[in-house]
Amino acid sequence: MSIYYKEKPEYFDRAIKSIWDEQTIKPSEIILVQDGKLSDELYQVIAKWKERLVDIFETISLEQNVGLGDALNIGLDKCSYELVARMDTDDIALPDRFEKQLKVFENSNVDICSSWISEFDNDENKIISYRKLPKNHHEIVIFMKKRNAINHPAVMYKKSVVLKSGGYKKMIWFEDYYLWARMILSGAKFYNIQEALVKMRAGYGQLERRSGYNYAIAEIKFLQELYHQGFFNIKELIIGIAIRFTVRVIPKFLVKKIYQKLRA
Repeated sequence: MSIYYKEKPEYFDRAIKSIWDEQTIKPSEIILVQDGKLSDELYQVIAKWKERLVDIFETISLEQNVGLGDALNIGLDKCSYELVARMDTDDIALPDRFEKQLKVFENSNVDICSSWISEFDNDENKIISYRKLPKNHHEIVIFMKKRNAINHPAVMYKKSVVLKSGGYKKMIWFEDYYLWARMILSGAKFYNIQEALVKMRAGYGQLERRSGYNYAIAEIKFLQELYHQGFFNIKELIIGIAIRFTVRVIPKFLVKKIYQKLRA
């Protein structure tokens, strides 16, 4: 987990409760990267959990904010085990998340396992939408040519395979997507559990933030990099740029309609 000063203390506290108090299989360790100086309220919540979990809960303090990708690389380096679960500090893991993901690794030849996620605005019990993604590796690879086929807040992966692929790299707004593409190119096997295992604070507001000219330009640069890496061919690149640029710069009320269409 990586946390920075804008996180709300009550959201972070709820996230930790969901991966410790409520899990059928508890984590062997929790690595929290403090990405820059935090608020006093966040430090208080961190101190509470550190006192309670002692050696299970390890914090890494960074003097300056380095961004999500670099913070996750630092945290990943500190992880003691081969299987690592990612968790955002404002999301809620369902009680059997880790149990179901571990069963996939026990019974299948996969390197990364994610799931669907359910989305809510304010009340975690009022789900407004789901982000459903394809199940098997070949379906995921095809889907990745169009959109991100892995829900980052719900992933569990093999540390060695992530490191072999170069770990998280600088790619503003697209660090996770960039990692999945490079993992696919290096031969990693993917799988998505066909049910939501994480509740995510999202909704229309988040998608609106992922729009506008600056986001569109960043996405074009990202797609061009995937082309240079060999993930896209020229036809896929041109189609991808045309579709995504249009979606990012259209009026926000149309963005909302597209969001509703993509979510079930």
